[in-house]
Formats: sequence, structure tokens, C-alpha cells
Amino acid sequence: MCFIVNRLKPALAYTLCLQTTGHLRKVPAHMGPGLLTSKQPLESVIIRPYCARMELGKGPFFRQLFESVSSTYTYLLADTESREAVLIDPVLETVDRDLKLVEELGFNLKVAVNTHCHADHITGTGQLKNRLFGMKSAISKHSGASADILLSEGDKISFGKHYLTVRETPGHTDGCVTLVTGDQSMAFTGDTLLIRGCGRTDFQQGCSRRLYESVHQKIFTLPPQCLVFPAHDYKGQTASTVGEERRFNPRLTKSVEEFVDIMTNLNLPKPAKIDIAVPANLVCGLHEV
Repeated sequence: MCFIVNRLKPALAYTLCLQTTGHLRKVPAHMGPGLLTSKQPLESVIIRPYCARMELGKGPFFRQLFESVSSTYTYLLADTESREAVLIDPVLETVDRDLKLVEELGFNLKVAVNTHCHADHITGTGQLKNRLFGMKSAISKHSGASADILLSEGDKISFGKHYLTVRETPGHTDGCVTLVTGDQSMAFTGDTLLIRGCGRTDFQQGCSRRLYESVHQKIFTLPPQCLVFPAHDYKGQTASTVGEERRFNPRLTKSVEEFVDIMTNLNLPKPAKIDIAVPANLVCGLHEV
């Protein structure tokens, strides 16, 4: 097989390498998606085909959804056998879209969970509860918000044979949590850790030192190949990994003192919807019901 691969064009050879070795493959950093030869040492760059676990049937169904006004990601996870599903960070304006997808796929939405009390959009959790009998809402007990389930460190959100484990990651707000799949292959980091960035810390109980500690103690300790899925991205990026962020995040690779200085001097404008979103989200988005 190796002889055949080495005779093929780089792109095809790279594809065959992935297909014949499973869903994790180490490739030399300087080569990119090129050929592997016996004379070239492997470096610790992990290539992981997106959604390979789902294709192999080893992990939950997964879908990433986007709301363009607030650049918010909503995530749908489900167990394909029991049909139980979980929705992470739903947005009010996209409730119809999310419900349609859940119905089309034949899932039973069990829990809608917010990673924190958002300031830039109103959660869709309240409207989902109003339209889906038996669905539960969830948020951190430290958020000050109302929900059916108040989450603490180590709690598990189960859906079929799968589950998400709660890691408390305050700093952006007191009630920020990161949700990690049972096999630690995916982490939903909310606003705590963004792709090459992090949530701001200048309002709503924000604390730069706490955020720095949360990331380094609760997220950067996950396996380097663990996929990072944030609540927002403003540059068209969809995912990262723990290993990437540990190496390349321009803020969180600094010392804690440097990080605090960076966060102190961001001078960001006030979120446009904060005066509407926060009061609504404190009551699970049920402000007009």
C-alpha cells in the first residue's frame, strides 16, 4: 500500500492515508496534505477529518448552525438510536429553523442549554419550551437566570447513550460553562474560548484573571485533538482544536499579566442588544410570553 501511495499525486495519497489509518493521522507540519516518506520525520500535527466519527457511527449526530446578526453558533447533537437530542445556544430568531430541522430528522429535543447568559442576542430556549412539550431548559446555577436545570461542575446532560459534561469556566460571566462530550472529542466553549480569541471581560461580572484560569485549567487540559466549537465567530471560522489554541491563540498564549493588560485595553463598544438581551435571558427568553 505504501508503494502505491508514494506513486500517487499528493492530494490522492493524502486521502488514502486518512482512509487506511482511521480518523486520526499525524502528518509533517512542513508538508501539509502531501506525501509521507520514510526519510521525513513526523511532527505533532494532528489531522482530523471533520465529522469522521459521525460517519463511522461512533459518535453523536452533530450539526453546526449559524445566526448571522449576532454571529452565533447553535449546535444540535443527537443519539441516532434513541433519537434524543440536545440543542446548545439557540437564538430566538432561528427557533423556526431549528424546530424544522429537529422535526425533519425525527429527533426528540430533550434539553436546550445555554453556555451562559448572553448579552448580544435573546435565547430561543423560552420559545422552544413553549412549543415543545416536555423539553427542559438548562443554564449554570451561577448565571442568575431561570431554567429547569441549573448546572454545576461535573453535571452530565444525557441524550441516549451520549452525554455532555459540564465544566465551569467563568470569566466572561460568572455563569459560563464549557460542555464536553463524553469521549472528550468535542468541547462547546461558549464565549470563554473563541477561535484565536476569547470573550470580553469588561461587563456582566467579567474578570480577566478568572477567564485566563478557566481556559488554562478547564479547556487547555483537554486532549490536543479535541475540537473547539465556540458560541460565536466573526471571521467565518467554524472550529478549532485545543492544541491549536494552546499554540496560536494570540491572547491566551501570553502570561496572565500580559493577558489582563490586553483585555483592559480592548476598548470595545457596548453590545447593541445588551439592555434587551440580558433581562430577557435571565427569564429564559420568556419575556413576551
